[in-house]
Amino acid sequence: MFCRPSADAVGEQQPGEGVTAVAAFLFSFYACYIQYMTRQFTRIGGLGAIGFAATIVVANLLVVPAGFPTPGADVAEAAAFLADHGGLVDLSSALTPIAWFCIVLFAAGAFAVLWPQERRRNEAWSVVGAAGLLLQTAVFVGVIAVRLALVQQPDQAAALWPLQDALLTINGTFLALALTGLSVAGLRCGLIRRWHYTVGLIAATLTFGSAILTPLVIDRSGPLGLIGLAGWLLWVVWLVAYGIALWRLGSRRVGAAVLHEGVQE
Repeated sequence: MFCRPSADAVGEQQPGEGVTAVAAFLFSFYACYIQYMTRQFTRIGGLGAIGFAATIVVANLLVVPAGFPTPGADVAEAAAFLADHGGLVDLSSALTPIAWFCIVLFAAGAFAVLWPQERRRNEAWSVVGAAGLLLQTAVFVGVIAVRLALVQQPDQAAALWPLQDALLTINGTFLALALTGLSVAGLRCGLIRRWHYTVGLIAATLTFGSAILTPLVIDRSGPLGLIGLAGWLLWVVWLVAYGIALWRLGSRRVGAAVLHEGVQE
C-alpha cells in the first residue's frame, strides 16, 4: 500500500539492537505513510481546481444565455432581467458555495506542494497565489450577496447594480494575484509547463487591466468589458490545467519529490 520500509530497519539485528531496529522500522513506516497521504491531498487539490472551474462555468451558463446584463449595462435593463429571471439567478447563486469550497481545497493543495520548495529559496510566490485565491473568493461572496438582494428587491437596482458591477470588475485584482503567484511558483518548482505559465500571466494581465479600468467598464456597456471576459476565460483554462498537474503529481510514486526536477518546458 505504501512505499517499502528501509531494508536496514527490518534486516537481521544483534540482540542488543532490537529497540533501535523497531524504532527505525516505525519511523520508516511513518515516513511512507506521510508520503502516501501527501499524494492523496495533492489529488484533492487538483480536483478542487477542476471542480471550481466546472462549477463557475455551469453557474454562468444558467444565466448568460438568458441575457444576464454585462458590466456597465443600464440599470433599467438589469432590474427587468432580475424581475423576469430571478429564479435563474437564485439557482446560479446556489452553486457558488460549492465553487468556494473547491477553490479553498485547490489553494491548500497547491500551497502544500509549492511552499516547501520555495522556502528553501527564500521565496513566497505560492503565498501570493493562495492569498489571491482567498481574497477573490471573499469579494465574490459580496457579488453573490448583492445579486441575491437584487432578486428580492429589484427596485433597488439603481443603488445595488453598480455595486455588483464594481465588485465583479475590481475583483480582477485578486485574480491577477492568484494567477501570477501560482504561475511563477508552479514554473520555478517544476509543477507546470512554460505554456501554462504564459497563459497564467496573460490572464493576469487582462484581469488586472480590467480592474484598473473599473470606472470606465461600469460606466457603460462596451468593448472594455471584453478585456475582463477574455481574462476570465483564460483563468478557467489555467485552473483546469493546474488541477490536472496536481492530480498527475499525486499519482506519481515519488509524490511531491518530483518537483526537484525543476522547470518543465
